[in-house]
Amino acid sequence: MAQVEFQYIPTFSITKSLVDLRPYGADANKSKFVDWTWGQVTGPNGEIFAYPQDTGPMGMVYRADLFAKYKIDVPKTWDEFAAAARKLHAADGKVYLTDMAANETGAWHGLMWQAGSKPYTVNGTTVGLAVNDTASKKVADYWGGLAKEGVVATDPDFTDTWFQGLNSGKYAAWLTAAWGPVFLGGSAKSTAGKWKAAPLPQWDAGSNVSGNWGGSTTAVIKGTANPIAAAKFAEFLNSDPESAKMFNTVQNFFPATTALLADPSFAAQKSEFFGGQQLNQLFGQIGDTVNKGWQWPPFLDQSNQDWTETVGKALADKADAAGATDQWQQRVTSYAKDQGFTVNAG
Repeated sequence: MAQVEFQYIPTFSITKSLVDLRPYGADANKSKFVDWTWGQVTGPNGEIFAYPQDTGPMGMVYRADLFAKYKIDVPKTWDEFAAAARKLHAADGKVYLTDMAANETGAWHGLMWQAGSKPYTVNGTTVGLAVNDTASKKVADYWGGLAKEGVVATDPDFTDTWFQGLNSGKYAAWLTAAWGPVFLGGSAKSTAGKWKAAPLPQWDAGSNVSGNWGGSTTAVIKGTANPIAAAKFAEFLNSDPESAKMFNTVQNFFPATTALLADPSFAAQKSEFFGGQQLNQLFGQIGDTVNKGWQWPPFLDQSNQDWTETVGKALADKADAAGATDQWQQRVTSYAKDQGFTVNAG
C-alpha cells in the first residue's frame, strides 16, 4: 500500500500503477466517506483507486487580538477582505492581512476550486486544460491587484521568514486548510489563545462555498503479491471507526469518514490554542461546502512548476497575474501535448 495525496491519484492511475479496488468490495464503502472525496479517488471508467484518508477543507484562521486592535471585522466576502487588507496595512505598514505566497500552488488551487474554476478534466489520455478560465482569471486578478497595492505579502511560505511572520504578527490571517490550526500549535506557540477560525470569504454575499487544500488516501500498488490482503487492510485502515478516530486524535488528520464527522464528541472538542473554539465543528461544516466536481491532471508537478514560474512570479513581481494565467495555459498545454496527451484547451 501507499499513502497518496488526492491530487496525485490521476498521475499514478495514468501510469497504471494502482489496483482497481472494486473487485475487493470498495463499491460498498462509498457512503462511509465524504462524497466529494469519493469522486477524487474514482477513475473515468468507475475504477476506485484508493480509500480517502483525510481532507483539507479551506477556511481562514486569524489573529483575533490584531483584528480587535485595528478594528477589523471578520470579512465575509472577498470585497470586505480587500477593504480590510487596505485598512490594516494603512494603519501599520509592517502588518499584512495575509500572505499570498508566490510559491504555494496548493492554496492557489484551493482558491480556484472555491471560485468555481474547472482547470482540468481527465478522461484517460485525453485532458481538458483551462487554467486560464474565467474563474481562474478572477482569482488571479484579485490577488494580483492586492499584491500590486502592497497590502498583502507574497512571501514564500514554510520558510524561516514565514514562520517568524506568523509568530511576530506580521500576518494577521492565514488562508489555510483544516490541518492549519494544528500546524500553528506547533510552529507559533507564542501566539496561543490569540487565534480564531472562520470560513473563507465568499465571492458573492450569502454564498457558502469552499475549496480543498491537501488530504490523502491509501492506494494499493500493482505488483503486490497480496492484493486481497492489501485492499482489505486499506479498507479497514480508513473506514473502521476506531482506526479513523486514531488518525484524528493521534495524527491530527482531519477525517474523511462521515461517521467521525457526525460524532457529537468529535464536533464538540474545543481547541485551547484557539481560545476554546470548536474547530472540528467549523471545518466539518466547511467540508460540506467543498465543490464536488474538481479534477486533477495526470501531470500536476509540471502544472505546479509552470504556475510558479508564471502566475507566482507575477505575484512576487507585482505584475499582471491575470495575464500570467495565459502563459500558464500555454506552457502546460505544450507539455501535455509533448507527453502524448490529447488536449482540449478551454
